[in-house]
Amino acid sequence: MNLPPNNIDGAKVLKWAWSGSKPFGVVANGDSLEKQEIYGLAICQYEGEKNVYRFSCDKDWETIQDAPHDTVKDAIDNLPSQYKNVEAKWN
Repeated sequence: MNLPPNNIDGAKVLKWAWSGSKPFGVVANGDSLEKQEIYGLAICQYEGEKNVYRFSCDKDWETIQDAPHDTVKDAIDNLPSQYKNVEAKWN
């Protein structure tokens, strides 16, 4: 298992999930047509902010995409269908 850092992109990691040897899913990386495999999911919060963010990360916990959510539960419950190749087990 690849443990996340304590902070990702300056936000504190509250919960995380690691997919193992198979990615949760694949997403387009920005404006390019390059596809990125997502192995790590992290629910994070910036200091002083009420919202949380779900970060979609590569094998090195580098953020590929993020999405704001009102609560941790909302971020977990609204996991996009493209991240369902492997069941997320939250730590």
